[in-house]
Amino acid sequence: MSTENRPPLPPFTRESALEKVRLAEDGWNSRNPEKVSLAYTQDTRWRNRAEFANGRAEVVQFLTRKWARELDYRLIKELWAFDGNRIAVRYAYEWHDDSGNWFRSYGNENWEFDEHGLMQRRFACINDLPITADQRQFHWPLGRRPDDHPGLSELGL
Repeated sequence: MSTENRPPLPPFTRESALEKVRLAEDGWNSRNPEKVSLAYTQDTRWRNRAEFANGRAEVVQFLTRKWARELDYRLIKELWAFDGNRIAVRYAYEWHDDSGNWFRSYGNENWEFDEHGLMQRRFACINDLPITADQRQFHWPLGRRPDDHPGLSELGL
């Protein structure tokens, strides 16, 4: 078991929960499976839609498949609630498939962290909405969402 701390650490305050959510968003927008996996415990457990991942190696495999399929992926996460070592978020991401069909995927996640700030459990529910290219709202260059880009609430999502 790792003793490496990944701040902010629980118990979360509103400010530290907001920071944790933004750090998670930034990581996922990197689309780097190995880097993203380091935010999770070695024995992390996930449910993502109807798929289950157990441990970092399976998380890397899952994310590699995901970002090979979901092209030009851009994600926005928003804090919904927090308590102790748990955070709930809502999010939306836009992407297209290899045929050029665009989607906006909406979801909610429940996160549980260990004392080192690593996520030990992640449960995600997601729905995909087909959109046209002109309905896209996430237009920043691939990578981290700029600080001045509106969040979900500001976009009316």
